[in-house]
Amino acid sequence: MPWFERWFNTPYYHKLYHKRDEKEAADFIDALVEYLKPAPESRMLDVACGRGRHSIQLAEKGFDVTGIDISPASIEIANQSAHEKLRFYVHDMRLPFHINYYNYAFNFFTSFGYFRTRREHDNAIRTIAQSLKSDGVFVLDYLNVGYSSPRLVPFEEIKLENTIYSINRWQTPDHFFKTITVNDPELAGPIEFTEQVAKFTLGNFEEMFLHHHLKIKEVLGDYGFNGYDPVNSPRMIMIAGKA
Repeated sequence: MPWFERWFNTPYYHKLYHKRDEKEAADFIDALVEYLKPAPESRMLDVACGRGRHSIQLAEKGFDVTGIDISPASIEIANQSAHEKLRFYVHDMRLPFHINYYNYAFNFFTSFGYFRTRREHDNAIRTIAQSLKSDGVFVLDYLNVGYSSPRLVPFEEIKLENTIYSINRWQTPDHFFKTITVNDPELAGPIEFTEQVAKFTLGNFEEMFLHHHLKIKEVLGDYGFNGYDPVNSPRMIMIAGKA
């Protein structure tokens, strides 16, 4: 089983990341909607939606939103917020989804770059490209390698109730890695998970996008929607349309 299927489906993943800032998500969606100015009731696809925090914000603005994620545990939580204009499905982004259906597709918070091969990543971009209408827009929010690489924190320890998470980070020329060792008194012994994220550059994304008839129109460097700088911007938020 790939690391992301195993790790994202455990209760420890949800406990570790439970403090992800809901206000930050809401502020980002507010700014994104103001920036993109989608038509009322636009159909939107949130790819790798997790527990649906961004999907929920979009649906509250009156859009018709679908969230997909590979983790059944995440979708079970997301479905607690589902309604007629907000629905969630367990789905692998590498496989086709609705074709020529959505006005917008989103992939937030570096929810990409997890797969073992370039072909698998290409398949995911193909799924997203095919899901969009001819005038559709795709927004991919990714870490900026030039910013993140020299700022990698090698080790930290987080204690949540009785559970201790020991986190080790390292990198190779092609990937960032993060090993999370979980020590919980209720377990027979420590358990370990290793996250892996590809070091994709803007050039890599331009190549992948064009292969599936997507063209990057604009790149933003942070959640304040400032311009992108290859060294100083913490994020690489790419806005693309069908070429």
